[in-house]
Amino acid sequence: MTAIWSVDTEQFYKNAVNVVKGNSIMAVVKNNAYHYGLEFAVQQFLRAGINTFSTTSLREAIRVRALAPNATIFLMNAVYEFDKVREHNIHMTLPSLSFYYEHLEDLRDIHVHLEFENLLHRSGFKSLLEIKEVLEHHAQNNNVHKMKIAGLWTHFGYADEFDVPEYSIERQAWLDVVETLLSEGYQFEMIHAQNSASYYRENDVLPHHTHARIGIALYGSRPYSTINEDEIRQSLTVKGNIIQIREVNAGDFYGYSFAFEAQNDQTRLAVVDVGYGDGILKSRAKHEALINGKRYPIRALMMSHMFVEVDEQVQAQDEVTLYSNDIRVDEYTFKGVGANSEQLSAMNHDSLIKEYR
Repeated sequence: MTAIWSVDTEQFYKNAVNVVKGNSIMAVVKNNAYHYGLEFAVQQFLRAGINTFSTTSLREAIRVRALAPNATIFLMNAVYEFDKVREHNIHMTLPSLSFYYEHLEDLRDIHVHLEFENLLHRSGFKSLLEIKEVLEHHAQNNNVHKMKIAGLWTHFGYADEFDVPEYSIERQAWLDVVETLLSEGYQFEMIHAQNSASYYRENDVLPHHTHARIGIALYGSRPYSTINEDEIRQSLTVKGNIIQIREVNAGDFYGYSFAFEAQNDQTRLAVVDVGYGDGILKSRAKHEALINGKRYPIRALMMSHMFVEVDEQVQAQDEVTLYSNDIRVDEYTFKGVGANSEQLSAMNHDSLIKEYR
């Protein structure tokens, strides 16, 4: 027996349709589509009517181009392989004033999106004045093969924070930039800023925006806890199998380094064939697993196994579910296990059986 990572294809597709809600969505497919598989995710998103994608990797952007010849593909990281960007018609971020001047000739014929730094401070122009400097300099450039300014974008770093004012601050700063540029006659084919958290907080695409740039919600996880579970459905299941049941006595220790001490005689521990080597986070193992529709506490985590304390209703060969729509990734995000993407990224697809149903 081997632990299994599996996705319900129809549920994945239906969730994408539900997230889109008739809006124009740019699907974030970075890191192998949050490890759901790039080819699988792009195919399902195309089926759901999404034809705009973004990633942080040029290699992934080129793979998306092969899967979606007519799609708009946006590269959120600046790269220096300009010939490849041109060859595959990839849109790319313009991350700073210095990058623009240094690579003015290299950027010929490339579609760029001007990036506003905002509160995240990860990348981007520091001010409206810097953005306008590029726009004005570009307007005076008479080279017919100069870069093409196709978009304007930023990233909200605090949209999933509700007890601090930062989201309101970054949101307003960004809208001021957008509205000022539009009022002065500048035009952009694409304007995008919202991640999943912002998209659901606003319950729509922001004014003047052409797209919402959505990641984790498309993969079945809520960005914050007050969203109803029916709005975002998880298609992923991760499950193992009970190899054997061990009856243990009070005072005995089980697992590595005294991980669990039995409190009672005839305590029943299920030995399960999944562990941290398969990508189960130690913080996740502080919680429970689902067996036959009931939750049982995980008592110890090892590389290839875990102990789960069970009752008489559980037997060898029963399935043990770590994640499903009934025991969701986002539930454990809100319990402090780690971000949705962190839990998904931890999964070891070399050791788990990977299935699409």
